[in-house]
Amino acid sequence: MSLVRRSAAQLHEELPTGSVVEAMVEQMLHSAGYAPSPSEVASWRASLPVLVTDLVEADLGDVEVLLEHQLPLTSKRADVVLAGVHPRTGDASYVVVELKQWSSAHRFEDNPDLVVVPAMAGPPKLHPVKQVRGYVDYLLDFTRSLEFARDAVAGVAYLHNATAPGAVAELADYAMDRSGRLFTGADRGALRNHLRTRLAPGVPGVHAADELLGSKVAPSRQLLKVAAAEIREREQFRLVGEQQEAVDLVLHQVRRAKAGNSKRVVVVTGGPGSGKSVIALSLLGELSRAGQSVLHATGSRSFTQTLRKVAGHRAPRVQSMFKYFNQFMTAEPNDLDVLILDEAHRIRETSVDRYTRAELRTGRPQVDELIAAARVPVFLLDQHQVVRPGEMGSLEEITRHAERLGVEVLTVPLDAQFRCGGSAEYVRWVQRLLGLSDEGVEDWTGDEHFQLRVADTPEEMEQFLAARLEEGYSARMSAGYCWPWSKIPAADGGLVPDVRIGDWARPWNVPGDRAVGDAPPAALWATQDGGFGQVGCIYTAQGFEYDWSGVVLGPDLVWREGRFVSERSANRDPDFRNRTRVGDADFDRLVRNVYKVLMTRGMVGTVLYSTDAETRAQLKRLVQQAPREGTA
Repeated sequence: MSLVRRSAAQLHEELPTGSVVEAMVEQMLHSAGYAPSPSEVASWRASLPVLVTDLVEADLGDVEVLLEHQLPLTSKRADVVLAGVHPRTGDASYVVVELKQWSSAHRFEDNPDLVVVPAMAGPPKLHPVKQVRGYVDYLLDFTRSLEFARDAVAGVAYLHNATAPGAVAELADYAMDRSGRLFTGADRGALRNHLRTRLAPGVPGVHAADELLGSKVAPSRQLLKVAAAEIREREQFRLVGEQQEAVDLVLHQVRRAKAGNSKRVVVVTGGPGSGKSVIALSLLGELSRAGQSVLHATGSRSFTQTLRKVAGHRAPRVQSMFKYFNQFMTAEPNDLDVLILDEAHRIRETSVDRYTRAELRTGRPQVDELIAAARVPVFLLDQHQVVRPGEMGSLEEITRHAERLGVEVLTVPLDAQFRCGGSAEYVRWVQRLLGLSDEGVEDWTGDEHFQLRVADTPEEMEQFLAARLEEGYSARMSAGYCWPWSKIPAADGGLVPDVRIGDWARPWNVPGDRAVGDAPPAALWATQDGGFGQVGCIYTAQGFEYDWSGVVLGPDLVWREGRFVSERSANRDPDFRNRTRVGDADFDRLVRNVYKVLMTRGMVGTVLYSTDAETRAQLKRLVQQAPREGTA
């Protein structure tokens, strides 16, 4: 969707009145749930009239202009998408335009992919041609109507304020092609000529815009299904915006650290679905192909084993590249060029457990071991996903340890949303609902990119998800740890249906490493066929995604007097039993994080069910305005 759609001629008439920008602000409030920043509004007012004037003067007033067009399955937006007809083929043709107000810019330390803008503070920016090329490739990969028309989309980066000779000369020396070309304010004539090679003058673009906006969206290629090709052959995911910036910044830090024989720490922060694991695998692939010594590590047994299985399916040696956080106790300092630490919020206080040899029981913090192991350790984390006692992977902790060691820290925040159908609003709604935000609870008014339902019974939830499974979607059910978990099989060798709610009963996921009947091993519950028949827990769901997610809120978190309150006595998680180690305040924080993780696994939609009647009634009141029909 786009914030505003008009023909170029209409925009030329309306922009001077201010009504277009007002409409964009209003639509953003409605669709995203928050207002654009003053700087964003100012950029619209400054840049859009320049581009629209160019279009009209190029006799392209009939072209449809999509302003702030949201890329499918992500909250990321392209500044402008122009829709028209190709002058040579007569087919639909599109131009993605990235608008920059930069009057001058230069390369960052001779790195062609990164740019320093003197007028802007903060870290280096992605080269605008690379940025728009990423949007073009992403649009082509996720728009069904463009599946067999890759030449239909072009990209342009337009630095309209760069008019002085040589103001961006270093940026112009960059590889350009159909997907990305650079024009400045001094090149307005060249820009108009270029646009006329992609869009036929005097021909309306209404049909092309309708086709793009009405196209079905190809579902995101799930991370783990293509990990093998990602590592061994080529990148399978399109990195967009700050994702590409993060990869380029890390690669730059690696080169600088190696050249200067120095050490640097990079921390990438972002919420669920912001692309942290995509970045991790992209880095692993890039660095491996470049001959760098690099390993990937997590604190999640399920996540690591799944990566090993998928990535090493046809190349078993690749499996050795996936490690656990506690495997670096004896690593030599800077033995690796890069250590990629995915799900770093799961870093523990120490790597020591009951199996650790006596000589290794030094009391050394795990984060110190990980920082020491590589010249450039890269931490990717979400602080709201700390769900177990002893997990301490936070930006503050990592920074504190790094500074104590005298190591520089570079932080890269990710703001875009790629899970939950690209609905950043749904993720915010969950955080507010669970009291993880100070903004307070609000009604769910719906989002065309994501569906939310509340079931009256567990049977209703399961039947709805089973229907989605029949339609070809992936689906899983998960729950809070509020029921016992039988580790011994039933008399018939099957799983014991421990999760009992009234007459409905289902087993937890398999507790071990071997399949039980059609039920996959614990580590593969979220990704392998057969997982739908069991109820997953936080430890098998965290780090994964599926199209449809069913979540059972147990009696350990219930709605009372206008907010959620935790009920510790209802929780059965063995990690929470020690009240000395896990105080009531810690339990309350952790159990909210658990449900936040479970509620943000879905790519297309989520179905909620609470075992508590009052909680269920409140959830239904909050989401009563959401659409109740449709599946995608």
